[in-house]
Amino acid sequence: MVHPQKNWIPASVSTLFLYLFKWLLICGLVGILVGSASAFFLWALDWATDWRESHVWIIALLPLGGLIIGLTYHYWGESVVKGNNQLLEEFHSPKKVIPLRMAPLVLFGTIATHFFGGSAGREGTAVQMGGAIADQFTKIFSLRPRDRKVLLSAGISAGFAAVFGTPLAGAIFALEVFVVGKVRYEGLLPVFLAAFVADWMCHALGIPHTIYTIPFVPVFTPLNLLMAVGVGILFGFTARSFSYLARYWTAFFKQIAAWPPLRPVIGGAAIAIAVWLIGDTRYIGLGIPVIVDAFSVDLPFYDFAVKILFTTFTLGAGFKGGEVTPLFFIGATLGNTLAFFVPLPIALLAGMGFVAVFAGATNTPLACIFMGMELFGMESGVFIAIAVIMAYLFSGHTGIYGSQIIGSPKHILLGRERGKTLGNL
Repeated sequence: MVHPQKNWIPASVSTLFLYLFKWLLICGLVGILVGSASAFFLWALDWATDWRESHVWIIALLPLGGLIIGLTYHYWGESVVKGNNQLLEEFHSPKKVIPLRMAPLVLFGTIATHFFGGSAGREGTAVQMGGAIADQFTKIFSLRPRDRKVLLSAGISAGFAAVFGTPLAGAIFALEVFVVGKVRYEGLLPVFLAAFVADWMCHALGIPHTIYTIPFVPVFTPLNLLMAVGVGILFGFTARSFSYLARYWTAFFKQIAAWPPLRPVIGGAAIAIAVWLIGDTRYIGLGIPVIVDAFSVDLPFYDFAVKILFTTFTLGAGFKGGEVTPLFFIGATLGNTLAFFVPLPIALLAGMGFVAVFAGATNTPLACIFMGMELFGMESGVFIAIAVIMAYLFSGHTGIYGSQIIGSPKHILLGRERGKTLGNL
């Protein structure tokens, strides 16, 4: 006779309800605060971009903007200067609650970067604001170290979801960004709660998000599979190039200027001169109009390469902002260029590059697959998934987050690198 298993529920029902209530309360507060902060950030970013494009002479003052940002972080932001990597380090080796000043400092630094004409993104800002705001609840609720890790993940998911309008991708991004090759399921409920509340809050405050469309997706055939694999490999090598150049320019500026505030002054002067020589502002700021165009019209074949140089140089010099939207630009414009050689729809190739280069640079393939389907629709899901997976594999153990730990190597030949951080390879 088989007896029913005793105690098959791992915790009492009352304990589970307490767990649910605790994270509903905390993540509700985190989502509301981070969603509101992200909404203000997006509004301010739009204002700064519009003002700059209407008064392009301000780009000549980019060195002054760099000096202001450099001095601000030198005197008030040394404890938070590592940005996204600091969040990852606190997750892996907890030391102290992240100073709340990280949020206003990165907000100010990013708006100033875009206002004066630097090339940067917005994901890093939203993630840092989310992590810093969320971590303050560690003290308020006297959370244990295990719960603090979940809280940091919730803050990151809230910031990512609100700034891009992709709550599913934001939640999964926060679950897989800390360790390459592994997804942490213990934070599943809080992370999704925070992401959806933050995204709802941002929409409730009337902040719109850019809409991208892929009007036609071809039938999936063996030939189309091979083409998706091929372009995915190219997207992976592009992501690898971006990560390499980001580290190169950071080291370069440390060598030529020992005093940190001087680095963005030098970098700002070089960028301002480059914009003047090119005679176009398409490679500075977020580049949203170019990304939108990549889905429908032919663009210069070199757009993606120039954006790589502008963005890695800007961030390497010490300006603030994220890398993700520039990675969208790079991937979408590269996909646009590949349409000259690959017989797939231009919008589909742009969408595949949009998320695949991002996946290769951040080592978050699942988040990028979900982001692609949230932004472009389920119909393109198979093509997007193949491109993302190939980009993830062929970007190797590189990435824009040097504090990521390799939990599961991307393939057997890289097995010795298990447990190392990307920044030490």
